[in-house]
Amino acid sequence: MMKVTIYANSNPKSKKVATELHTKLTAAGFEIDDYAPDLVLSVGGDGTLLSAFHHYSDMVDQVRFVGVHTGHLGFYTDWRDYEIDQLIAGLKDDNGQSVTYPLLSVEITYADTGETDHYLALNESTLKKLGSTMVADVYIQDELFERFRGDGLCVSTPTGSTAYNKSVGGAVIHPRLDALQMAEIASINNRVFRTLGSPVIVAPYETITIKPQQQSHFIFTADQMDTQPRPIQQIRYSIANRRIAFAQHRHNRFWQRVETSFIGLEEDQ
Repeated sequence: MMKVTIYANSNPKSKKVATELHTKLTAAGFEIDDYAPDLVLSVGGDGTLLSAFHHYSDMVDQVRFVGVHTGHLGFYTDWRDYEIDQLIAGLKDDNGQSVTYPLLSVEITYADTGETDHYLALNESTLKKLGSTMVADVYIQDELFERFRGDGLCVSTPTGSTAYNKSVGGAVIHPRLDALQMAEIASINNRVFRTLGSPVIVAPYETITIKPQQQSHFIFTADQMDTQPRPIQQIRYSIANRRIAFAQHRHNRFWQRVETSFIGLEEDQ
């Protein structure tokens, strides 16, 4: 029987569902293992699953994820809190199949020390400047593409295209596509300064490099994590050589999720 862990947020409803899951999984013969699980059951919402992903990112190649949502429908959560029995029945018949999605590899080099940090993101990474306009050169495959002026830039995965990327005017991309997307955050476009002014989607073998042109402090984020403001020499984005895997019991019907979350025609009828 597979080893399972339960990762829940602090919401009372999520805690109650997590306790129920723990009791029923144990009764069904599953081994609860928080250190080396085969399957991570996230209980909460998309934010909880993001936290679970980062908690187990070191072993993302060995685990699969299943999301149980206790609030509104999410893009990563497949099961409702009242479907615990059906979920456990599905896990008993599990054959190990999964759906995998690309992750974002981030390599950031700091201007003050020359040190390099590496991050892995499921949704997106952003770069913004404190207090004034950000000026940065954008390179695609090490060739200068544009000099950006504005509030900041957002680089996202296809799974993250429905998150912050969408709110800044980015395109929605099916998560089975291996691609990176860069969206501008309040760019300045006039007779003097000019950027493309549209989201850019690059192929899986291409990289996006952002080089700030100011010796100043910047806010860098990767999913829910943000860093202390520091001078940045460059950030290099690429498709990671690792992927996140979701158990393939229900993880499909992406466009139906998009319609339900943003249009809501079914609810209106």
